[in-house]
This record gives sequence, C-alpha cells and structure tokens, in this order.
Amino acid sequence: MTLSRRLLVLAVAVLLLAGLATAFVLHAASRAGRPSAGGPALAAGPVTLARPGALAFLNSAQGPHRGTLASVPADAPDAARTASELSCRRFHAAAGTGVCLRSTPGALAQDNKALIVDAELRTLRSFPLAGTPSRARVSPSGRFVAWTVFVSGESYGAAFFSTRTAILDTRTWKLDANLEEFAISMDGRDHRAQDVNFWGVTFTKDDDTFYATLATAGQTHLVKGSVSRRSVTTLAENVECPSLSPDETRIAYKKRVRAGASLWREHVMDLGTLREHALAEKRSVDDQALWLDDRTLAYGLPADGAADGTDLWTVPADGTGAPRLLTPGASSPARLG
Repeated sequence: MTLSRRLLVLAVAVLLLAGLATAFVLHAASRAGRPSAGGPALAAGPVTLARPGALAFLNSAQGPHRGTLASVPADAPDAARTASELSCRRFHAAAGTGVCLRSTPGALAQDNKALIVDAELRTLRSFPLAGTPSRARVSPSGRFVAWTVFVSGESYGAAFFSTRTAILDTRTWKLDANLEEFAISMDGRDHRAQDVNFWGVTFTKDDDTFYATLATAGQTHLVKGSVSRRSVTTLAENVECPSLSPDETRIAYKKRVRAGASLWREHVMDLGTLREHALAEKRSVDDQALWLDDRTLAYGLPADGAADGTDLWTVPADGTGAPRLLTPGASSPARLG
C-alpha cells in the first residue's frame, strides 16, 4: 500500500472515530434532555445571585435544564425550581459574584473553562482550565475566586492523581494560577517536594486568609494560607476539602477513615483547639460541604439508582441528629444573600 493510500485510510478512520464520538455525545445529551417521571418541578426563568434567602445549585435532574444553574427559596427547597441558561460542571457564588466551571465535551477533547459571572449571570471574564473541574469557591466578599481541576486521574480516591488550584482576584484580575508555587511551612520548616498538590480552598472574610488541603508524601494536611504573602502553614493531618463556618470558628471536612480506599467521613474541627468530631452522616462523602448556617451543613451524594445523578443532603454540624434529604437532583449549592 502506497503512503498516500495509507494516509487516506488513516484520515477516514479518524473521521469515523470522530463521528462515533460525536454520536455518543449527542445520544447522551438526548437522554439527559428527557424529563424523568416524578422529577422536581422546574421552569426556565431569570436567576439572580443578588436574591436574598435563595439557594442556588446545579440542577442534575434529567430534563432540558439538566446541568444548568437553578434556584429555589432556601426555606422551601422542594419548591418549583427556576432554571437559568448558565450551564456548569461546578459552581459557587457569594456577594453577587459567581464562578462557573464549565466542561464542554468534544469529539476528541474537553473544553474546560472558568467563567466569572456577575449577579445577573453575565460573564465578566473567562479563563482556560488545565483539566477537569473539581472544586470552586468564592470568598464571602466576592473578591477572590478559587478553583481546582484534575490534570490527571478522575477522583481523589484514585491511586494516582494530580490537581491544579488557582486563586483569582476579581478586583485586579490577577491570577495565581498554581498554589504549588506558594511557600509551604510544615512543622516549622520550609517544605519543598515534587508531589505537592492543593485542593478545596475556603476563604475567610478578611480578603486575604484561606484554608485548603495540601497533599504530599502520601498525607493530606489542613493548611492556613495568605494570598498577599503567597504562603501556607500546615495545621492538622487527614483533612480534605475544608469548608469554613460563617462564624469562622470551625472547619467542616472529609476525613479518610479507611486506608487505601475511597471512604471518607464528614467531620468538624474547632480551629481554636483543633479538636474534631464526626458528623451523623456515615456514608462516604466526596464533596466540599457548604455551611447553610452556623449549625447546618449541605453536601452532595450520588442519587440512588442514577449513576450520573446527585442529591443534596444536610446534617447538623454538632454531630447530633441524622442526615436529611435537602433536595434531589442537585449539586454545587450556594446560599445567596
């Protein structure tokens, strides 16, 4: 076979594979676009991040608005949902600023972007992402935005994975594209290693301090960091995906409770004493929990019978009570107002 014929055969094969991949994507989108019987009531309409007392989340219920940002009154999570046109893989918002991590499938590769949106969901800036969206957070003032992506591996439970975490100042649009460039103080000493990974940023109200997870040498650590000083200090071990309480006295996080397995238990730690307690949720939670208030946490769990669906649950932060379904077919919650 001549070289030209080989090239022609190769080109045809590539086109066929691209066509099959496109057909698969369109078929999956078609299935997701069919509403499921008994699903939540939902209608298209305006969604604003400036609506006090609202709960925003990504709608994961099957139907034409699957994957879009929706909202309900926070005191009526079972009410009919209002769905926007903004489609995201991960989302968070505070003080009228939102971050939408978008992953658009393609025939050969994903197109991953971080969109910074205003209160009316208009895109202010767009930034390319180095990998698959994983975590997103906006500071209480709306000034700082953080996101984490997987640049290899597909979950925190994978044997090998690598993350990239960035912090963006929405006043100056200065981007710290990789927290691995920050100085690390561990046990009072400078720490430098090739295996450093960060994820799960959560901000305080002072527009400088943040907490996050640092992984190195097979261990995860809670770190306290400073954006202006570009540095972090380790505080405790076995802490992943921290979330700071509104009163800034406690951290909620997932703690690995079975070595070598993807099994975590939600805990809360007192930042003054570093004492921790487990929460009543005994299922494995792979999420960065959200504080609905100083007493209650919300988090996502896989929906029963739906491999690609997520439900939002709540549990008391003091370790008492029992988990309660907040709203089905939802993920990435944000308490507005």
